[in-house]
Amino acid sequence: MVHKVCSSTLLPFSWLYGTGMWLRRKAAKRRRFPIPIVSIGNLVLGGSGKTPFVIALASRYEGAWIVSRGYGRRSRGLVEVSRPGKILCDVEASGDEAMEMARALPRCGVIVSEDRLAGIRRAMDLGAQVLLLDDGFNRVELEKFEILLEPERLPNRRVLPAGPFREFPSASREADLWLKEGREYRREVSIKAPTERMLLATSIARPERLEPWLPREVVGRFLLRDHGWFDEERLRKAMRHHGATSLLVTDKDAVKIGGFQLPLSRLKLQLAIDSGVLDTVDRYVKEYHAR
Repeated sequence: MVHKVCSSTLLPFSWLYGTGMWLRRKAAKRRRFPIPIVSIGNLVLGGSGKTPFVIALASRYEGAWIVSRGYGRRSRGLVEVSRPGKILCDVEASGDEAMEMARALPRCGVIVSEDRLAGIRRAMDLGAQVLLLDDGFNRVELEKFEILLEPERLPNRRVLPAGPFREFPSASREADLWLKEGREYRREVSIKAPTERMLLATSIARPERLEPWLPREVVGRFLLRDHGWFDEERLRKAMRHHGATSLLVTDKDAVKIGGFQLPLSRLKLQLAIDSGVLDTVDRYVKEYHAR
């Protein structure tokens, strides 16, 4: 009830914000590049599976590069995270999601940059044949193949600040593919190196998403804000408090915790994507190169 009252109170501000975003989209002049750009984004705040989706797509193409903003990183400007076969920086410079992608995709390159145009140009200079744009739906100045992901559950369908949407939901009509979690893509979860008493330690958006897959061996939870940074001593104390024998972490968390002297169990999150979706993207990439 409190949520509904607060959301209704903020609704006029949502209309103003949403209208501004609508005008921005309609006024945009789009720039075309000589290589296909596939954007994986969403209309809502919080996790919807973008990172594993990017990984799944990038693994399909030779010469694939990823350009991301690098949320949560402790650096600024353009940073080359990896080139095929080599990681070039640490996780503080890259951010957790970009490093997760770099480690999962040794044959691809990853760049982070607030200026996506600069990131795209650098990737092309380095030989990119296909570019995956992470969280790129709001980059309205670029011509690209738009994939929109929507999580399975939403509190409402209102625009910020009254709801989770960054633009009016009708903006989904601009997408080439609008995909719903649980419909066109589904999470597949497994646990590597489980122990008898695991402490979930995570800094992902909406950690409640993990609850359906947590085994009974999880004895507690250590939760940080999205992209938050872990402290080894605090984790060690939390493990002692819960009597935990290992930390249960996602791949996104592991890139920040892996250097700690603490036992880890891995919660592996992968996506099962409908073959029709993959065929559609493959066809776009092939036809773009044939132009």
